[in-house]
Amino acid sequence: RVGVLQDKAFTFYYPENLAALEAAGAELVTISPLADKQFPAVDALYAGGGFPEMHVAELSANQSFRESLAQRIAEGLPVWAECGGLMYLSRAIVMDGTAHPMVGALPVVVEHQARPQGHGYVEARVTGDNPFLPLGTTLRGHEFHYSRLQVKAEAPETILSLTRGTGIGDGRDGIRVREVVASYLHLHALGQPEWAPALVRAASGRRSLDRAGGMC
Repeated sequence: RVGVLQDKAFTFYYPENLAALEAAGAELVTISPLADKQFPAVDALYAGGGFPEMHVAELSANQSFRESLAQRIAEGLPVWAECGGLMYLSRAIVMDGTAHPMVGALPVVVEHQARPQGHGYVEARVTGDNPFLPLGTTLRGHEFHYSRLQVKAEAPETILSLTRGTGIGDGRDGIRVREVVASYLHLHALGQPEWAPALVRAASGRRSLDRAGGMC
């Protein structure tokens, strides 16, 4: 069971990506961070793009959902997050000087800007260990985001080295925390055929661990 964040705040999913996950064996579960009160029982999460900044107050107000998702991530839930998903998993989204608390799974704060901070094609190479893709894998996709990370003295761990694109800055992208990989990169499954099977394998591995531990 692979959860997909999908409501008016999270709308950007290539249909081919969802079809590829199903073809790889996933049962997709639609999840709404706006309407659902608790994060459901799934084995992995695909947190795609959208416009969380347009619904930031509502997302922040749904504290029970945010906290239940944070707990599952702390327990080892595999998560692939793209752009809007990265923003939602951060500590907070800053809009017009006001910080709105988010899930807090990533050790970063995201600021929305008036102008695009990254726009165009992206090429990246996997340079760090992660739950999904082997070292040396080349990823190609695109980015289009108005947000950027607040500058902090201690940079988060990243697993992607960019040869093209902006990412989170300094030629890097792909924040890695526990079993989470979060980036500004949007992949297309037809151009990255190993992605969907990798996410489903991670979900299957998590399901096996949960069964061994007695979770249902």
